Amino acid sequence: MTPFPPPAEELRLIDAELYQLDARRAQLLTRRAWLIAALHRQAPPPAPPRPETGAPRVQNVLLLLGGVLLALAAVAFTLVGWGRLGIAWRAVVLGAVTLAVLAAPVALLRRGLAATAESVAGLGLALTALDAYALHETALRATDGTGYAAAATAVLALVWSGYGAALGAGAGAGAGRRLRLAGGSGPRVPSSDGDGPGTPPGDAKAAGSGMPSMGAEATGSGMAADGTEATGSRTPSGDAKATGPGTPSVGAEAAWSRTPADGTETAGSRTPSGGTKATGPGTPSMGAEAAWSRTSADGTEATGSRTPADGTEATGSRTPSACRAALRLPLPAALAVGQLPLLLAALAAGAGPYTWAAVLLVTAVADTVVAFRCAGGAVRVVALVGAYGAGGWAALAAGWFSWVAVDLSGAARATALLALLAGLALAAARRLADASRATAHALLGGLLLVASAGTVPHAFLPSGWPIPVHLALGVALLAAVRVPLTGPVLRGLLGASAAVQALALLWVVPVVAVAVLGPVSWVGGVWSGAPADARTAVAAAGLWPPHAWTAPVVLLSVAAVLALAVRDAAWRPRALTAALCLTWAALLTLAAVLQLPFQAALSVQFLATAAPLLAARTRLPGLVLAQVAAVLLVCSALATRTATLTVLAALALLFAAGCRSVDRRVCAAPAALVYAAALVVASGAAAGWSPAHTALPLLSVPAVAALLAARLGAASRATVPVEAAGAAAGLLAVGLAAPDPASLSLVLGLCGVIAAGTAARAGRRFVGVPATGLFVLAVWVRLAAWGVAAPEAYTLPVSVPALLVGAVRRRRDPLLSSWTAYGPGLAFTLVPSLATAWAEPYATRPLLLGAAVLLVTLLGARHRLRAPLVFGGAVLVLVALHELGPYLAQLAGVLPRWVPPALAGVLLLAVGATYERRIRDVRRVREVLGRMS
Repeated sequence: MTPFPPPAEELRLIDAELYQLDARRAQLLTRRAWLIAALHRQAPPPAPPRPETGAPRVQNVLLLLGGVLLALAAVAFTLVGWGRLGIAWRAVVLGAVTLAVLAAPVALLRRGLAATAESVAGLGLALTALDAYALHETALRATDGTGYAAAATAVLALVWSGYGAALGAGAGAGAGRRLRLAGGSGPRVPSSDGDGPGTPPGDAKAAGSGMPSMGAEATGSGMAADGTEATGSRTPSGDAKATGPGTPSVGAEAAWSRTPADGTETAGSRTPSGGTKATGPGTPSMGAEAAWSRTSADGTEATGSRTPADGTEATGSRTPSACRAALRLPLPAALAVGQLPLLLAALAAGAGPYTWAAVLLVTAVADTVVAFRCAGGAVRVVALVGAYGAGGWAALAAGWFSWVAVDLSGAARATALLALLAGLALAAARRLADASRATAHALLGGLLLVASAGTVPHAFLPSGWPIPVHLALGVALLAAVRVPLTGPVLRGLLGASAAVQALALLWVVPVVAVAVLGPVSWVGGVWSGAPADARTAVAAAGLWPPHAWTAPVVLLSVAAVLALAVRDAAWRPRALTAALCLTWAALLTLAAVLQLPFQAALSVQFLATAAPLLAARTRLPGLVLAQVAAVLLVCSALATRTATLTVLAALALLFAAGCRSVDRRVCAAPAALVYAAALVVASGAAAGWSPAHTALPLLSVPAVAALLAARLGAASRATVPVEAAGAAAGLLAVGLAAPDPASLSLVLGLCGVIAAGTAARAGRRFVGVPATGLFVLAVWVRLAAWGVAAPEAYTLPVSVPALLVGAVRRRRDPLLSSWTAYGPGLAFTLVPSLATAWAEPYATRPLLLGAAVLLVTLLGARHRLRAPLVFGGAVLVLVALHELGPYLAQLAGVLPRWVPPALAGVLLLAVGATYERRIRDVRRVREVLGRMS
């Protein structure tokens, strides 16, 4: 039993525990407050809502809307407003308002209100246009409206450009009066109070900015002698404030500079205690550099830097806000209006189309000059739009004039326009700094130059000649490589030459298409008779393009250019390939263009086949061209029997000769076999043989293919194509012999012999399977031709070899399953025989089949083989059921009807009584079968 302490002692213990609890609670509350404060410090402040648009944009929209409304009001006033005033008084009032509005931007720019000045200036420009209209309505009503509009737009363009230039120059001059920089002297800034940075002694550096005098405050930063940094600010009253992170109150300095009205500048530093150190008028004391900036009340900002007086150099820049935000509207508007005077003058004068084109050309030249003289901005954009627009329309008009020119006058004028446009494009290309744009302009200039030079020949030469002429001019552009030109301009001219040659090739595509695809039409008219000439052979439907004589000229010319002009190592192989293709196309079109005799056309096509095939450096493109030309030659030769046999024989020999080269063998060898097979078929058809008789000599092609593949070996790339060609010829022979069973059996047997010979080669053992199949098919076809209906005659020739092969495999591999070794052979014979036995009403076949399967079952039991035992037993049971079936049916008809249910009951009782023993017997049989192989 635990004794309790006295009451006084227990009270003391309780007080001590309560004291400890209070102390722990105070500690936990302090920790809780600290954690709450830390969480509040870490939580990011909520992001303020982002405005959908900025204040300057809103201001610009409001000013634009205000200017538009005022312009509309001015238009309404000029046209229909103030009905009690005549048009003259309205013009006077409008002129006075215009002068006031045009003068207002000057004052607005001085106060830094650039956006407002822009809007007011736009309103003033609109009012000047209304003044021009009012002048015409009051004093010049009798003058022509279009001519007056031309003169008025010219005057407006001059006035607006002068107005914009005057405002920019005035703003620049006003700014220049406020800035004076000289070596060794301090900058001169407005007299408004403010601070600029100075540099204290030592390594200190200060920076600051001056602000306008009304409520302005200037700030600066300085370094103390111990390296600490302080920032200071100076108000107009002259009091300095210095603050700095981690900077003690002693020794910290705030840098300041002051520029009085006399233009001298004094830089120094002020400490928090009020002590000031000055380093001299505008010059730090120890080689330090001071930088300054100043923004006056008129929006002008000045910046500069100053070094010590010994060898000092003062630099500065002054960017007036009037110049930095100068009026952007007058000059672009003047340039836009400047596009109209010449056009309106041409319209007023009733100018013809050539004059209009000349006006557009002059306008484009003027815009181009302005675009290159401007550094950038809206004026350059307007100039570029005008130059490209006017130049584009001028080029289209000149091109149309060149196309329709029929006399020397029209051709000369079109030539002059195109030449001037070409010169303009090339001049622009030489001045452009961007390489891609310069190349594009040079390409355009080259195309215009070719069009200019080809205008006169186009007008006077007969139809069809302009294509070769323009092609020659395009090729002449390649001479630009001899002229010292910049890289982009040279690439552009070469690109123009390539474009002209490509267009010439596009012109001759129809002729080449007819010459290449025309012979295919003879497939539907085999041996129908020789055509009159080569053109009739390819244009059987009467479709022949006009001016086809230009096709060989263009193709051979471009091929020569590609073969001779392209010298770059990377592009030369591609150029030679393209030249080969073009020369091949020229050969195919040459016979049809010249209307050569049919036999001569076949000779030319044979040459187009042999040349790329037997060339010294034949590559894949040459082989492809040779194959295509050979197919077209065969299609053309289908017109007559003699031509077909001659061409097929020549092609077979040609491709056989091409097999001497290892590189060409992979393509030439199978082609030779294909044409040899075609020659055999054509010869049989010409001799009047039946297809079944033609199939026998056709088998010589697969035989030759098998021998050739064996000679080439597995390492050659041509082996597989040769074997494929031989297999295709064999299938063709089988197809030809299919109508005659006797011939088909012989062809299948010979194909099996060829396949068996191929299977004897190393690496082609798998061909033995199709060889066996061919032999079996040959036997079956022969049996069918003899009228044999017994299934055993068809199955035993397969089953016996299959069982022998299984026995051999079992002897080599005792672990091989009997299902794998003997199952296919047994099934191939027993299943068809069982089906036939069940369908026959005679007892001879079931008796023989039963004896055979009994022998198979006994052999399976003797050698403990599962497949013969199960197969033989199952077939034997089925044969026995087939034989006992009629007797069982008769017995079922004689017995009373209650006997079958009684027998079923007895059977069920017997099975139920001996169920356990029958289960053991079944398990024993399963174990015995499982132990068999």
